[in-house]
Amino acid sequence: MLILSTQEREAIDADPWFASLSASLRHDILRRAEVRHFADRDAIYCRGARAEDWNAVANGAVRIGSSSPDGRQATLRYVEPGVWFGEVEMFDLKGRPYDASAHGPTTLLSVRREDVHAILAGHTELYAALLRLNSQRVRQLYRLVEDLATKPLRARLAKQLSQLAHSYGKPAGKGGAEVRIALRLAQEELAHLIGCSRQRVNEELKLMERDETIRIEPCCVIVRNGRALRRMYEPAR
Repeated sequence: MLILSTQEREAIDADPWFASLSASLRHDILRRAEVRHFADRDAIYCRGARAEDWNAVANGAVRIGSSSPDGRQATLRYVEPGVWFGEVEMFDLKGRPYDASAHGPTTLLSVRREDVHAILAGHTELYAALLRLNSQRVRQLYRLVEDLATKPLRARLAKQLSQLAHSYGKPAGKGGAEVRIALRLAQEELAHLIGCSRQRVNEELKLMERDETIRIEPCCVIVRNGRALRRMYEPAR
C-alpha cells in the first residue's frame, strides 16, 4: 500500500515529466510502487549491482557518484524530489553504472523491474515518455561536458549554485528575495560536483560573498542576488 505524506505526493506530482503522463499511466505506476526509507548515507545500490528497480525521490536527495579503489569520491549529481532515475540499467542489463546513496533522510518510490515491463505492456505511451526522459538527460550530460571544457571555475560554480537554488531553494527571509539552498553540502561535496578542489571552491565562495551575491552559513549557502549569479555563467545578450 502506497503511503506518502502530502508533501511527498506533491513533489512526485509536480515533476514536469511525470505530470506529462496520462492519468491512467500515473495511477498504474504509483499503485505498483513501494515506499522505501533511508537514513543519511545509507547505500541504495552500488556500482555493478543488478538493476532490480526504477526509483523516484519523494523526499530528501540521492547522491549519484562513484568511489575509486583508494577511497576517493566523485559526485555526479544530487537527485531532487520528484525526479525518477535508474531506468536505463533495467533495459541494458549491464548493472548499475554508479553508486547511489541517501543524502540526508530520504524517501524513495521503487517500482520493480518486472512491474515496469508489465506497465509498458499495458501503456505503450511509456516507451516514448522514457525516450523523452533520457533525451533530457543526454542533453544535460552534453551541457555538463561543455561546461567543464569551456567555462571557468567561477561560471561553473555559479551555475551549480543557481541550479541547486532552483531545485532545493527555500525563502531565507520574510521579503523572499534571498533563497536558502536547503540541501546541506560541505564545500568538499560542492567541489566534487564541479570538478575542482575544496580550496578553490572556498576562494570563489568568499569572493561571491564579498560581492554580496551569496552568504555563507554552516553547511548552507544563501543566494542573495540570483540575477548576479546568473550573469556569471550566462553569455551577455
